[in-house]
Amino acid sequence: MASNMTDQQFTKGFSIFLGLGIVLTLFLILLGNINAGTITERIRAERNEMAASGLTMQHLQPAGQLNLAEPDSTAESTQVATAASVTVDGAQVYQLACMACHTAGVAGAPKLGDTEAWSARVTQGAEALYTHAISGFQGSAGMMPPKGGNLALSDDEVKAAVDYIVAQSQ
Repeated sequence: MASNMTDQQFTKGFSIFLGLGIVLTLFLILLGNINAGTITERIRAERNEMAASGLTMQHLQPAGQLNLAEPDSTAESTQVATAASVTVDGAQVYQLACMACHTAGVAGAPKLGDTEAWSARVTQGAEALYTHAISGFQGSAGMMPPKGGNLALSDDEVKAAVDYIVAQSQ
């Protein structure tokens, strides 16, 4: 009979706990609804005040915008490309892309300033050097990867670097 009394006490305590939980939940729902109404009224009041002060959506526009459209004329893009090619620094391109191989002679690369190694190549002409540097070349002495392995370089940058190397190696 003692265990029967314990079961009744447990059931009574659990019922009270469950009832309080339901009451608390309903109270929180009611409080949330009251607060939501207050916030909505506050936002409505702020919008009305903004409209009354003359502040419109035109005033709230971003300060700038991105224009991802193509240029109106190809002449403009040609002028930009021409201006960019004028400012290409062969020495800088050499430092960034060519120096790793042409300083140490990696993969048979002729070293900068080695007149003997460059003389046979220079006699082929500038266009042959440009083509080999841009497209890549596999020869008996070694290999040249396209654009020195940096495909992000423009053809003009590669040509400027070749001109720099040749000038330093004659």
